Amino acid sequence: MKKYILTIAVFSLFYTKSEACAWSDPDYEYFNLFTQSIIKDKSYLPFLHSYSTRFYTDFKPGQIPDENIGAWRKFFGNQLSYQETNYLVNNISLNELNELKKGNPGNQLLKKLGTGFYQKYREGIDYLIEAKYLEPYMRINFIENPDSYFYNGPQSDKNATNLDYNKTISALTSLYNAAKNPEIKQRYGYQLVRFNHYTRNYDAALQAFRTYIEPIKLKGVPYFMALDQLAGAQRGMKMNSDANWNFFQVFMNSDSRKESAFVSMKLSDTASFNNILKRAGTPNEKNMAYFLLGYEDFTNPIPIMEKMYDIDPNSEILKVMAVRSINELERAYLPTYYYSDDTDNATVQKENSSTSADSQKKESPEVKEKKLSFWQKIIRFFKNLFGGSKSDKTADGKADQSDDELLDNPNRIPFHTKNQSFWYGDSKQIDYLNDLEKFTSKTKEKSKDEYWQIADAYLKFLKKDYKASTEILEDIKTTNPEYLEEIKRMKVLNDIVSQPKITSDYEDHLMKDYPEYFIEKEVKSDSTNSDYDNYYGPVPSTASFLKDVLANRYFLQGEDGKSFLMSNKLSDLQYNPNSSLVKSVEDFYRKPNKNQFEQQIIAKNMDDVGNIEAFFSVIYGDRAMRVADFEKAKSYYQKAQDFVGIPRINYDWVSSEQPKVPHQYAKDEYNGFRNIPDYVFGHNVWESFESDAATSMENEDYTQFPFIKTMMNKLELADAAIELKKIGNGKDEKAAKASQLIGNLLYNTSILGYYRQLFVMDVNNSNGGKYDFWNTDKKTPYQYYYKNFLDRSYIEPDNFDLAINYYKKALTLSGNKEEKARILFQMASAEQGKYYQYEAKNPSKISYSDPQYSEKSDAYQKQLDNIKNEKFRTYFALLKTQYSDTETTKNLMGSCSYFSYFMK
Repeated sequence: MKKYILTIAVFSLFYTKSEACAWSDPDYEYFNLFTQSIIKDKSYLPFLHSYSTRFYTDFKPGQIPDENIGAWRKFFGNQLSYQETNYLVNNISLNELNELKKGNPGNQLLKKLGTGFYQKYREGIDYLIEAKYLEPYMRINFIENPDSYFYNGPQSDKNATNLDYNKTISALTSLYNAAKNPEIKQRYGYQLVRFNHYTRNYDAALQAFRTYIEPIKLKGVPYFMALDQLAGAQRGMKMNSDANWNFFQVFMNSDSRKESAFVSMKLSDTASFNNILKRAGTPNEKNMAYFLLGYEDFTNPIPIMEKMYDIDPNSEILKVMAVRSINELERAYLPTYYYSDDTDNATVQKENSSTSADSQKKESPEVKEKKLSFWQKIIRFFKNLFGGSKSDKTADGKADQSDDELLDNPNRIPFHTKNQSFWYGDSKQIDYLNDLEKFTSKTKEKSKDEYWQIADAYLKFLKKDYKASTEILEDIKTTNPEYLEEIKRMKVLNDIVSQPKITSDYEDHLMKDYPEYFIEKEVKSDSTNSDYDNYYGPVPSTASFLKDVLANRYFLQGEDGKSFLMSNKLSDLQYNPNSSLVKSVEDFYRKPNKNQFEQQIIAKNMDDVGNIEAFFSVIYGDRAMRVADFEKAKSYYQKAQDFVGIPRINYDWVSSEQPKVPHQYAKDEYNGFRNIPDYVFGHNVWESFESDAATSMENEDYTQFPFIKTMMNKLELADAAIELKKIGNGKDEKAAKASQLIGNLLYNTSILGYYRQLFVMDVNNSNGGKYDFWNTDKKTPYQYYYKNFLDRSYIEPDNFDLAINYYKKALTLSGNKEEKARILFQMASAEQGKYYQYEAKNPSKISYSDPQYSEKSDAYQKQLDNIKNEKFRTYFALLKTQYSDTETTKNLMGSCSYFSYFMK
């Protein structure tokens, strides 16, 4: 049976700080609260911030205007709409235009324009006829490198060399000379430059530009189209500096060709930038050169932005640099993924490029400990004295915090974090929030664009100055619909994030005033988008950020159950059934008189577990069994008899069209409660989790214990353990055997046992995060809230001493030397589990970059081996010294290679 959600790949996240998975999309790893695409000049959309792709692609291509269509529309006297012009230039066929020329238009648009349209714009239509004839051939002939490692696939059959060179040049030259309109003339010149470029006649292309383009003295769209081709020919001639400069001119003056021109520039070194900067004569050219430099080197954008500001504070590309900077900061301040321990979430030392080391030192602390006055200390003393300790109120006293304490909590997001993902490489991330805020505040005074006010408000939001952020937003006067939407969203953000404690009244306010952010709407999407979302998960949004904020607030307030359910489903507890969290979730489940927010937003996540009471009872019963409190376990299992099974989903991995349906457990299938074989009281004969039970396990002699059934449910298992415990209180061989069987039960259901899945809410013993020895001294490893809950398994550790103590009793009472040898081996196996726990708590801290890594690692391993032999080989040693002559020991040496090695 396939397990749901927790895969081997997911488990790789448990111990690493990387999200470098094959399916990871870095642009799914931030919330995009500050919408990048609100810049007014949409031609720069490809240059917004993106890690998934070379250029930003989250926009519709139609948002970037094609200046060529605009030029044709103007040529046709604005008689056509933009869409109609685009249809005429790019979609109407060559034959349809020829029919128009003959006076027999068949196309609906051409019929509408009439034959007079051709007479009026004859030169333009004739040019389009020639251009449509040439277009299928207008690509360079690709020449495969015979030494190339990669195969580029079949290329198009048509390229420029398929045309007769002399005839084509002659025809275009003749048409150029016959044309009267300078713009049309220049378009024919463009075709001559392009044709020579694509036939690799680079010298002729340069000459064609000088002969047919430059003399016309127009620098409109056709000029820069031709310049683009000239630069390509110059690249072919290795005139890289000239090629870069001309591509740079195309980048500056074209809207739709910016992306291709940027790629063609091939700015791979500082010298290339410097050459462009040296040739830049106008302020606009210098400004654009700085933009390209800042775009390629984005470690700290502020120095470049200062240079751009000095040239033109109203520059549109300065806004592009700013929005990219804000996006970078948002990724560091508001990550979608939080690692689950203190060391991974340490805040980054603030670095300020424009301030001294002393000022950095002063600015660095985000949160200072609040000092209490003498009177406040007295009040707190009596409050604690008569009100009980903090730990009496919640697990850790969170509920006993004032608004000020909640606002000053160092774990209250947002704050700057080191991003551990490989998408950022090993370069040191700089927190330039203070510098960018100063820059934005300065620029908004110079620029008339409300963009800078919105940006300033957002940066104050990141700095947790929500009051100042809201005041700025209230003062903005704009009619720009994109700006208005951003302002509205930011006001909601400030309201919710600034709330120190989430009370019932505030939850009512959320439902009344912001339902669109919390009540999910059914979204119908095409199958492609649906598959993409299923693969990566839903795209992080403002709504998901706000839910994270609320989950964090509940966590800080000590309402762990509500915090968990804001980010997870009740069924997710199966992957991580630690008792304290389960109790918090159950407390919320049993809370009477839930308000509308709790019912519709939080309680809706209590899903897919069948009988909820039985679900909780199984988890509690399992925990009681693991700590050998069989009577308590029985009391819970009696309430769990309506348990329908561990909630799992069946997937059709082949067809995306098949629905995901809950797994229906067969009558004889283990479902988390029933169908447990009596092997659970037996012992290993073959250490293999993958083998069937009959291969890996062997039963003991149960003839004295008829209450041990061949197949049991957990209630019957607890009953059997209780009976064995009673019998184990005796002093005879039967008592010895009963204690041995309990020891077997506890070992077999531990992390090392064949039935390790029984008491951790799992369907089988296949490997996963539940079966690692990772441990923490904390009651919970979650520092922030229960986001990414499924990416780490944390359940209370096994107590191997429980099994060992039952084995000790059996060893003392047993008079059979062979049985004693078997018991000692079981004790040694449990003791091995204690060593693994020790090893997990004391990992190597040697850095891979340490030049003496090998020597230090060998020394560390030698130290572990010494500790293992001195402290965790007690029962192996007894077997060797006192029972080496038994048949049991000899058989064990044959089936356990490690024991054989130890004995020798």
